Amino acid sequence: MDNKENKSNLPETKINIYENFNYVGVKESVAYVLNDVSNTFNINSFQERYIWDVVKVDFTVSAVVNIFTSAWDTINDILLGSLVDNTRTRLGKFRPYLLGLQVPLTLLGALYWVIPFLFPGTSGTHIPKLIFYFAFSVIQETASTAMNLAKGGYMSTTTPNPNERVRLITLAELFSGYLGEDMPRYIFGALYDLIVNEKIGIKLSTAFMSFGVGCSVISSALTLYYFFNSKERVPQSLDRPNIKEGLRAIVTNYPVLLMCLSDFLGGFSVSTSESNYFIDVFGSYSLITLANIPSALNGSISYGFIPFLRRRFSSKALWVGADVYGDILSLGFFLFGMINKNYTKMIPMVVAVGVREWFYKWAFGVNKVINNDLWNEAMDFCEWKNGYRMEATTSVAKSLVLKIQGSLMNSVRSIILKKIGYVQGIKIGTQSDRTKFWLFALCSAVPTISGALGIIPKFLWPLTKDKRAKMYQDLAERRKELVTNS
Repeated sequence: MDNKENKSNLPETKINIYENFNYVGVKESVAYVLNDVSNTFNINSFQERYIWDVVKVDFTVSAVVNIFTSAWDTINDILLGSLVDNTRTRLGKFRPYLLGLQVPLTLLGALYWVIPFLFPGTSGTHIPKLIFYFAFSVIQETASTAMNLAKGGYMSTTTPNPNERVRLITLAELFSGYLGEDMPRYIFGALYDLIVNEKIGIKLSTAFMSFGVGCSVISSALTLYYFFNSKERVPQSLDRPNIKEGLRAIVTNYPVLLMCLSDFLGGFSVSTSESNYFIDVFGSYSLITLANIPSALNGSISYGFIPFLRRRFSSKALWVGADVYGDILSLGFFLFGMINKNYTKMIPMVVAVGVREWFYKWAFGVNKVINNDLWNEAMDFCEWKNGYRMEATTSVAKSLVLKIQGSLMNSVRSIILKKIGYVQGIKIGTQSDRTKFWLFALCSAVPTISGALGIIPKFLWPLTKDKRAKMYQDLAERRKELVTNS
C-alpha cells in the first residue's frame, strides 16, 4: 500500500516542485540573455594568432610561463574559493564581487591588447616584454578567478526552480546568436584575412587593439546590466562552511567528482584550433564562416528538441550521446581529409566542414543546455547532501586540477608545434607540407583520440529521474523552512 501511495504521489510532487512557480520576469530574462551574449562577445578565438604573430612570445618561453603560473593558480583558487563561499552581505553572496570587479577587470583587460604598442618590434625572447606578459598573466588570472567563481555561483542561484533554470539557459543560448554574440569573431575574421593577405594596409596590432578593447567595453556593459537587474534567490545557510567542510563536500559530491574526472581524462586531448589550420593552410579564416552558413538554422531549430529529449532520455544518456555523436563526426572529417590529401584542397575541406556542421548543429542545443544544467544540478546535490552550498569552492575543485593540467598541456602543445616545424611570424600559407598535415590532424583526429577517455565517467552519473525528483522535493522544503526561520 505504501509503495502504491509513493508512486502515485511522485507525479504530483514533480508538478509542485518543478512547475508551480516562476521567479524570473521578462526584464530579468532579457538581461540573462544579454549576459550570455557578453560571454562570447569577443575575439578570444584569435588569441593564439595574437600571441604568435603580433606579440610574438616564443613557444618555449610560453611553455615555461604556463608551468609557473599554474603554481600560483593552485594557491589563489583555494583562497578565493573559500573567501567567496564564506561571504554573507546584504547584497548577497556573489553580487559584491560581480559589481565591484567588472569595471576594474575591463580596464585591466585593455592592457592585454596594447602589449605590441608597449614593446614594438621586439623579438619573442625580449626580456622586458616577457616580464610584463608574465606579471599581467598572474594579475589578470587572480582577478578573473574571483570574478568567475562569483559569476558561476550566481548563475546557479538565479532561480530555485530547475525547469525555469533550463528555460533560461535555453532562451539565452537560442537568442544570443541572433543578438550578435559571434559577430565580432566573424567581422574580425574577415578583417584578419584582408590584412594577412595584404589587401588592406591596416596593421594587425591596430586591428587587435581596436576590436579587443571595443568588445571588452561592450561585453562589460551587457554583463553589468544583468548584475543590476537580477537577484540571488536560492538562500544560503547562515553557517559559513570552513575549508575542511568545503573539501569534504567536494569528496562527497559524487556528481562533481564525475564531472571533474570526465574533464580531467578529456583534458589530455592535444589540439590546436581549426582556425589555425584554415589560416596557415588556405590563408583564410572566413572560409570557416562561409562553411557554417548552410547549418546556421539547424542550431536554432535544435533547441526545440530539448523538451522532448529531456522527457524521453535521462541527463546521462544525453550527456554520453552528444559526446559519441561529436566524436564520430570529428573522425569522419579527418578520414575525408586523408583521402587523396583533401586536407590540402580548399574547396573539398570547406564542403567537409559544412557537412560536418550540418549534422553537428542538430545536437547543438542539447550540448549547450545539458552541460550547463548538469553543473547546476551538481550544486543542488551538494546542498541536498551537506545542508549548505559550496558553489565557489566546488568550482575551484573542478577547475584546479584542470588548470594545472591545462597549463601542462598548453606547454606540451607549444613543444609539439615546434616539433612539427611550425615557424612563427612567417607569411600565411607558407608552412611546410608536414606542418600543414599536423595542423589538420591536431584539429580533428588527434584531440578526439587523445581525449576519448573523458566519456567513461559520464556513464556513472547517479541522478536518475526519481532520485532527482526526490532531491528537489527535499530542497524545496528545506529552503522554505530556512526562509521562515531567518
